[in-house]
Amino acid sequence: MLVVIILPALCWMGKLDEQLSHANGLPLDAGGRTPAAVLNSAFSPPTFHPHSQLAKSLINKTTTKTSTRIVSSLSEVGQAAWDGLLALQAEANPFLSFAFLHALHESGSASEKSGWQPQYLTLWEESCNPPQLIAALPLYVKFHSYGEYVFDWAWADAYQRNGLEYYPKLLSAIPFTPVTGGRLLARDEQARAALIEVLRSLRKDTQTSSTHILYPPAAQAAALQQAGFMLRSGVQFHWLNPGYRDFTAFLDTLERKKRKNILAERRKVADAGVRLRQVRGTDATEADWIFFHRCYAQTYAEHHSTPYLNLDFFLRIAASMPQNILLIVAERKDDRRRPIASSLLIHTDQTLYGRYWGALEFVPCLHFETAYYQPLEFCIEQKIACFEGGAQGEHKMARGFLPQKTWSAHWLAHPAFADAVANFLEREADGIDSYMDELNDRNPFRSASS
Repeated sequence: MLVVIILPALCWMGKLDEQLSHANGLPLDAGGRTPAAVLNSAFSPPTFHPHSQLAKSLINKTTTKTSTRIVSSLSEVGQAAWDGLLALQAEANPFLSFAFLHALHESGSASEKSGWQPQYLTLWEESCNPPQLIAALPLYVKFHSYGEYVFDWAWADAYQRNGLEYYPKLLSAIPFTPVTGGRLLARDEQARAALIEVLRSLRKDTQTSSTHILYPPAAQAAALQQAGFMLRSGVQFHWLNPGYRDFTAFLDTLERKKRKNILAERRKVADAGVRLRQVRGTDATEADWIFFHRCYAQTYAEHHSTPYLNLDFFLRIAASMPQNILLIVAERKDDRRRPIASSLLIHTDQTLYGRYWGALEFVPCLHFETAYYQPLEFCIEQKIACFEGGAQGEHKMARGFLPQKTWSAHWLAHPAFADAVANFLEREADGIDSYMDELNDRNPFRSASS
């Protein structure tokens, strides 16, 4: 199991305190703060002024041919320029679009107030009139580690125990979205190399503890490693569609026990008097979105947490990118057709991304129907090749999902801390590789001979 393989590496993280304390000559803080305490302290008025500091570090980075700009709003770039650059990327997805990112910022979901201050790094070709955007990096100054899905709370805690400040840090990611996609957006490889060089300069010149790039594709992760970043691997579960005729054809490829379990789970939902409705974004009403948001907020309430995203964000993407949206709505089979649960998925012609779900009533197995089986039927019907089910979740394997490795890249300014984390990541990587081997041995599909 994962716990057996990974736990030794996680326990070893406790040695970070010892290593850093020895390197700094500092006593350990026996009353070291918890992640919640770190978060609370991070939201006190910061003395760090990100835009001025980042901009200052870019002085003399302008030539007659190119310039580098830090932008705090995508409106400074413009939708045509941003989406034009995105269209050139092999690893583009809807989460990188102007519509999605601008909605996050303008709704306040990802903003300075919420601990995500946009400071996008952009490169421009000045010889064009007007100047042309040739490279960009979605970049935030972060004052906590929530909403990232690559967990560095132990690193932050070790910093705090040794009298060091971990926040603010620089982070390249799509807020609240653990989806692999281009981070080093560029017109060509020459522009991408220039972007990496600016990032290398930026990370050394700013008053931040570290720089982190989350969920880059493997090729970009390798380029970042060449630029001095440490790589970290993780595991997600994706469902692949080789061209199934229908849902039954997919079930026929699974082991008998897993096939029977899925049929039993779907039967429980039907027997409970629940029907499912697939709503394309172009057909969704404001009432559908208000109901979905109620379900989404309910999921967080059940976990005694606060939702990351507000209704304004969802209404913005409903208006600006409906062609990429699928809502699943579960309703009671009565005269009123009362809705009781909903899930949200984002898609392209090639990939479906599971994002959020929630229910106002408990029905056994409704989560599986709403978040997995209905989306799988949609993939098969629309001939979508891949369904990314989101972060974590071994239970997805029993439903035909297979493990896929993900990447993140990290650079830390403090030499002793960087050495300690490098040692940890080496051990963690061995655990991840062993975990992947174990998961692949538990393949849910029938063997050719069965």
